[in-house]
Amino acid sequence: MESLSLIGLPRATAIIRKGTAPCFFLLAALAAWAPAAGCADKPAQPAATQAAPRAGAAPVARQEEPARVRPAESAPGQDLFYDPANPGLPLLQKANEALAGFPVDSYGKVDWVAALRSGLIAPRADLEGEDRMEVLDMDIVMKNTRQMPYVLFPHGAHTQWLDCSNCHPAIFESRAGAHQITMNDIFRGEYCGKCHDRIAFVTYFSCERCHRVPHGEIKAWWEQ
Repeated sequence: MESLSLIGLPRATAIIRKGTAPCFFLLAALAAWAPAAGCADKPAQPAATQAAPRAGAAPVARQEEPARVRPAESAPGQDLFYDPANPGLPLLQKANEALAGFPVDSYGKVDWVAALRSGLIAPRADLEGEDRMEVLDMDIVMKNTRQMPYVLFPHGAHTQWLDCSNCHPAIFESRAGAHQITMNDIFRGEYCGKCHDRIAFVTYFSCERCHRVPHGEIKAWWEQ
């Protein structure tokens, strides 16, 4: 999820319009991206595990795991989203062409925040690219999480893509404690689920990406 150095990849842009649906920006972005150049044909392989050196032997340098990126091959089931009867299909840039070389998370899905931080994509505030995004650098900690670590919500990562009006006030009132959000609500497409589990990363398998603040005896079991 951190910044990655992706050499030889084009700088893509996403189109964002104020007041549009929260996930419109990613749909519009697919029309703006060009095929990535210089991308690996095969997924990056993790570094091999090294045995501990013998006593008195020279230390062995630890190899860093290479950055994981989306391969150029078609993803399973990808063609199910295309209409083979559409005469414009040959002109349409396929997802594997547009997203080849994009950083991916541990589940092989595109990590949009990493792509943003690396400079691989540059969201626009308007169609003409003349306006600027109003980025709000403010984190919110949600503490009503029972036996889970607290949730850390980063406004910064979201407002680099979206205008405040995309979420406020229709989805979230701008008032502390206004909503009692549950995971069932999110799974049903409410609150965070307007984008997550649909366009943004899947929350069901990614507890650690939101529940990031241990408290008291509550620890992050995925880090133990």
